[in-house]
Amino acid sequence: MSTQTETTRATSLRTAESQAITFFTSIQDLIRPGITETALSKEIHALGASKHNVRTHWHKRLIRSGPNTLRPFADNPPDRTLQPNDILVIDLGPVFADWEADFGRTYVLGDDPAKIRLRDSLMPVWMTVRDRYRQREDDITGADLYAIAREEVEKVGYTFGSHIAGHVVGDFPHERIPDDKISLYITEGNHEPLNSVGKDGMRRHWILEIHAHDLEGGFGGFVEQLLTVD
Repeated sequence: MSTQTETTRATSLRTAESQAITFFTSIQDLIRPGITETALSKEIHALGASKHNVRTHWHKRLIRSGPNTLRPFADNPPDRTLQPNDILVIDLGPVFADWEADFGRTYVLGDDPAKIRLRDSLMPVWMTVRDRYRQREDDITGADLYAIAREEVEKVGYTFGSHIAGHVVGDFPHERIPDDKISLYITEGNHEPLNSVGKDGMRRHWILEIHAHDLEGGFGGFVEQLLTVD
């Protein structure tokens, strides 16, 4: 593939993420105590369709609050109403012009210092893990980066809260291998270099996720965004 094709692909992914950031900025106005997770999800869906031209999401919309923030992505915990001093995570996979974004952030309602501390630790950890990835970009594997993400979360006093620390992302629908839960993920057991090419002969691009759980406090948070596009 030509350098221009790779450049265009990276630019498309970055543009999709920029649109997701704009989308998330507008979502903040919808977050308030007294609304259920399900109702908030519906409002977010409507906002995306009406204001941001989001016609589909490549994975389910995830809105979790309080103790539900500790549940794995695949779970479907009981619906919950946001409380005045709550914490919540929002994970969306909007598709913009046939390119996938995957973006997640943590929000705190009220002034609970433990929740604010966890929220404020997430992006600094993400950036540290990204910097360590860049130091070994030529040969780092999915398993290597997962171990680094877990180590950095533990350094700031939390438990890493997921069996993955990211995944491949691309044009919609992105590369999938049936029943493969390893090679397209930043996870234990993936010993392939992250800079390997996909089935289409193009460089794989990756989302980096940081999951931090305060098990004593009974809540967690996470952030995710593009790792491999500057």
